[in-house]
Amino acid sequence: MNNRILLVEDDREIRDLLKWSLAGQGYEVITAANGEQALEVVDDSIDLIVLDIAMPGLSGIGTCIRIRERFHMPILFLTAKSGTLDKAEGLLAGGDDYLTKPFAERELHARIVALLRRYTIYPDKKTDGETFLTAGNLKVSESFNEVWKGGRKIELSELEYGILKLLMGRRTKIFPAQNIYESVWEQPYFYDSNNTVMVHIRKLRKKIEDDPANPTYILTEWGRGYRFGRA
Repeated sequence: MNNRILLVEDDREIRDLLKWSLAGQGYEVITAANGEQALEVVDDSIDLIVLDIAMPGLSGIGTCIRIRERFHMPILFLTAKSGTLDKAEGLLAGGDDYLTKPFAERELHARIVALLRRYTIYPDKKTDGETFLTAGNLKVSESFNEVWKGGRKIELSELEYGILKLLMGRRTKIFPAQNIYESVWEQPYFYDSNNTVMVHIRKLRKKIEDDPANPTYILTEWGRGYRFGRA
């Protein structure tokens, strides 16, 4: 069955062009002209959401926050702004990636493929040989997005899980932001990708650290990158 994409864009011409482009790649595309419509049609059958940030009424940021109260499918933001604040707001609201308008169709398709690939998980394929990474009171499955802290399960996004597993797997290595982005996002690194990594590190710390302002698991090596801080 083809993946279902919810496209939320208030500009009708852009919405129609993107729908045609995505349908040409084999996706089933559901459209919404604003955030309110998106909340009415989103359900568990949607595999990915392409969401414009700047919309009248309920903004893309507000729409994302409301969607994240119930659903966990990947969200790709479209933004006409190039400032890092707008992008950071989107990521902190629960978005997984963003594209700045104007963008090439090929880049949009590549981002969607990468997000869908990371979010396609098959729990029924678990085996008795599943292995875990452990540190302190943290326990992380090496095969599936399952993380526990002190016996309590922690819900991480696939990107947050990918970062954590990468750092835990090589505890003596310092990972530059470029290394993390290319390994976890599986896309070429650009200058503003550093902000994307930084925001996701911040979100990850809020979930796994006792004191996110003084982390002990995910440490920053200034000017060099990030490393895991516990043996």
